Amino acid sequence: MKDSQQNQDQEFSRGLQSRHVQLIALGGTIGTGLFLGSGQAIHLAGPSILLAYLATGVMCFLLMRALGELLLSDLNVHSYIDFIHRYLGDKMSFVAGWTYWVCWIALAMAEVTAAGQYMQFWFPRLPQWVTALVLLGILLTLNSVAVGAFGETEFWFAIIKIVAIIGLILAGAYMVAVRFPTPAGHASVNNLVASGFFSHGAKGFFLSFQMVLFSFVGIEMVGMTASETANPTKVIPKAINDIPVRIILFYVGSLLALMCIYPWHAISPDSSPFVQVFKSVGIQSAAAIINFVVLTAAASACNSSLFTTGRMLFSLTYDGESRFSKKMSTLSKSQVPVPALRFSTLVIAVSVFLNFIMPGHVFALVTSVATTCFLFIWCVIVLAHMKFKKQQREQGIQASKFHLPFFPYSDYFILAFLAMVAVVLFFKTDTLIALIGSVVWLGILMLVKTVKDRRMTATLGESDDDHE
Repeated sequence: MKDSQQNQDQEFSRGLQSRHVQLIALGGTIGTGLFLGSGQAIHLAGPSILLAYLATGVMCFLLMRALGELLLSDLNVHSYIDFIHRYLGDKMSFVAGWTYWVCWIALAMAEVTAAGQYMQFWFPRLPQWVTALVLLGILLTLNSVAVGAFGETEFWFAIIKIVAIIGLILAGAYMVAVRFPTPAGHASVNNLVASGFFSHGAKGFFLSFQMVLFSFVGIEMVGMTASETANPTKVIPKAINDIPVRIILFYVGSLLALMCIYPWHAISPDSSPFVQVFKSVGIQSAAAIINFVVLTAAASACNSSLFTTGRMLFSLTYDGESRFSKKMSTLSKSQVPVPALRFSTLVIAVSVFLNFIMPGHVFALVTSVATTCFLFIWCVIVLAHMKFKKQQREQGIQASKFHLPFFPYSDYFILAFLAMVAVVLFFKTDTLIALIGSVVWLGILMLVKTVKDRRMTATLGESDDDHE
């Protein structure tokens, strides 16, 4: 009875409602990658960036369908890392789990760095690290209360993003219709196609995929909400199936509007193109509003990062025997992993120090690290799905209603796409450094797990000898 009560105390509450999960899924696809990073992507690819976003969006939708099929096959798991453990083994789940935690740590570092840049729109002399520190403190407090507080915060953050992007698209359509005057001419479709669709050729198109892919990192976060979602069999499929519409509307629609309002080659890669465009055409109030929106987008993504890193660290240390593991796998009275949240926030706060000593270089560094780590995570999800489907066939189990379309070709397509992006990372210095660093990180994790397993085997062998 006592064990049963203890297990119950260690279960997450199902405090996320349908509207929370829908908006969390949306928040996972609209963040700093779009609002800040798209400037770099536009600079590299020109108008063909729209095709890059569409192709990546198709890949992400198929990835999420594979993940959704895994999640709905067993709702008694803390996260999809449990499926990786089940289908790919203990070593791979160890590596994937800690890598995913690092992914979100890097992502949070990028978001708080971006938030510091956005605040400088109003306060040019305000150091980036001050904004980062204040933002982390506020979000840690909100996340520590209850999962419902996280869901509610994310809901309203996402509402702001949705309203702003729809408003931007409508404003763009109006400005093109009336040929609104800008310093570079007039708002017109000609701004999009005047230099050709593939303005920088195939090289520019493919080089843009690093930042385009970064725009979508976090889309798999629905996989972290399954154990805290009320009625997941209904909510999760809807959240995943709405992804294509969201991508077409929010990514392609918003960037299409921007590049029609203002010539794409006049957009700087170093700041938010959304703020740049409205500031350049002289609508200062609109620029301030958009800057507020992109600031909330960064806060939203950082909020998601804290949620994910806290749950991930809890899951990774759940069965551990060390003092650290026992501390990190403790839930508060409101069933929130507060110690894991606090530790993750402390690690994210390293970005505060980095922004203090090298304020102009942190964003490029951490986005490259996040992208390369997520390539590994997404590949592992697909491999786990393929193993899951193989076991289904061997056991004669009929496929679920919510299954990956065009299997197994869809899985092959995802893996080929991710391999293509990995190759692209070799052609830029900063992404190559991040790629090499990520490979070293994975090697270290493999080594740590191997040593840990050997020590455990040796300990068990000594224990058996003592019994004899």
